[in-house]
Amino acid sequence: MSRHPPAHKTRLTALVAALCACAMLGTGAYGARQNEPQKVKDPHYGEVLFYFYQQQYFSAITNLLTAQQFQRINHHRDEAELLLGGMYLSYGLHIEAGEIFQRLIDAGAPPEIRDRAWFYLAKIRYQRGYLVEANEAVSRIHDTLPGELEEERQLLQAQLLMERNDYRQAAEVLSHMRGQSAWAQYGRYNLGVALIKAGDSAAGTSLLEEVGGKPAADEELKSLKDKANVALGYAYLRDAAPARAQASLEQVRLDGMLSNKALLGVGWAYSAQNQNQQSLVPWTELQKRNVIDSAVQESLLALPYALGRLGAYQQSLQQYETAIAVYTNEMARIDSSMTAIRSGKMVDAILQHDATNEMGWFWRMREVPDAPESRYLIHLMAGHDFQEALKNYRDLRFLSQNLDYWANNIGIYGDMLATRHLAYEKRLPLVLQDERSRNFSELPARRNSYAAELARIERDDDVMKLATDKELQILERLDRVESNLKRLSGHEDVSAAQDKYRLLRGLLFWDVASDYKPRLWQAKKDLQTLDENLAETLMRREELKRAQMDAPRMFENFAARIVQLRGHITQLQSRVQAMSSAHGHFLEDLAVAELAAQKERLAAYLTQARFAVAQMYDEAANAGREGK
Repeated sequence: MSRHPPAHKTRLTALVAALCACAMLGTGAYGARQNEPQKVKDPHYGEVLFYFYQQQYFSAITNLLTAQQFQRINHHRDEAELLLGGMYLSYGLHIEAGEIFQRLIDAGAPPEIRDRAWFYLAKIRYQRGYLVEANEAVSRIHDTLPGELEEERQLLQAQLLMERNDYRQAAEVLSHMRGQSAWAQYGRYNLGVALIKAGDSAAGTSLLEEVGGKPAADEELKSLKDKANVALGYAYLRDAAPARAQASLEQVRLDGMLSNKALLGVGWAYSAQNQNQQSLVPWTELQKRNVIDSAVQESLLALPYALGRLGAYQQSLQQYETAIAVYTNEMARIDSSMTAIRSGKMVDAILQHDATNEMGWFWRMREVPDAPESRYLIHLMAGHDFQEALKNYRDLRFLSQNLDYWANNIGIYGDMLATRHLAYEKRLPLVLQDERSRNFSELPARRNSYAAELARIERDDDVMKLATDKELQILERLDRVESNLKRLSGHEDVSAAQDKYRLLRGLLFWDVASDYKPRLWQAKKDLQTLDENLAETLMRREELKRAQMDAPRMFENFAARIVQLRGHITQLQSRVQAMSSAHGHFLEDLAVAELAAQKERLAAYLTQARFAVAQMYDEAANAGREGK
């Protein structure tokens, strides 16, 4: 059974884009924006998208959560939630992502959008290995999905059923796949395997023959065709149909991933037909290949077996002894590899060339470490379970480095706080001294005096009280003229000068009186402005008083917060370190278990080889005694 679907490597950006497209369709709150180009209206959301498209998902998540906390992305609330859900999936947080998707679905998404969202969630849960949760998400899909998505859903549902060993129900689901897409081809292959496991060999082999005989256009389908023919070949061998097995296995490519297993099967097919000479050809070819492959290891026994059946006992004995040497040597190498793995070097070697970025779920190991044990672990490292565990370990390593950064830099905030505290203590006395020197406490009384004077002027129509400085200077000069005229009036004739004086004084009064109303209005407006400024001044004085009382407590709170965060970081470092160690040991356990299985297989082959050699010596001894 092929657990994984075709290698269409759907990236997180494509997934979220698809879900965003879903969210923009339909009715209600989403329908209003249908077919409209979406522009970034909130700069903080644009910053999140920048990190997202750089595949820096951790930075994107932290910036998005911060922006949501301070309500900085009000124009993109739904899109931001959907993006957050997708990025949560990239780190395996399927529960949190599912809650987000459920909220968005409940907000008014139409049924077809709801079904598609659950499908994507089920797909990612399955690929992360959360089979129960994936099955629960699949069960929420109520209608037929569009296009190839429906075939992919059927394949996913069948795979979940086969994980529970419910092969008959899986066969029922896959029987509805009729298309010619890659998904349909995988479906037919899996259906064939499911039917054979369910006991319906005839129907199963018929489907595998269809897949194995269909022309393949690309590498992916060629590999699937090889898998089908190998499965067919070994099914026919189990059913004692070696000729049909040979026909299927000979269709497998010699340079494909399954060529070793096919060559081994072809040899056994010839052997089952008593064509021992022909069986030597594929088995001899296998012995030129990498001995860590199980098919190559088995061929080390198969070749001398065929030689023995042909009567070439000396050659057969030599081949058995060669096999014993190879098995013994490989078992010793495996022991050394297991020791090296237990020393903790394997995981670090795998990640030594990895630039620790924030790709999360979509990261893949690109390079096999150059270590002796790697040759035995190629298939393990390519496997789903190992890759998932390795991604988790890598994410934990990234988190550890991030926490180390903050542990080393949290002290900077303490330095910043100390600097601000020192500046506050230096500036506060100067501010208080300046505040006292301005006599702000006298301002309300001075304002009230001014207001009372203005009210009296208005009540008494005291026009000259609103004269300008220049007009007051003129009035002062006129007062001096009047005084001089009174002093000279007993000695000289000053009637003409008095007339001129009265005229000038009247003109001055006229000028002031004619502008009295505008001047009174301006005075009242100035009083209003004065009241506003005075209120602001008093408010600032109160703020200054509160600052004097609050600042020490604020500095203490910030200092306590820094201490608290430092302790929290230390706790997180311990947790991450413990989890990293556990994941590292888990990866080592996987590798050791794989090596132990290989060693056990080699030990079984070694026992068979030694038994065959002993049997040949016994037969030779018996023949010698009979000759005497």
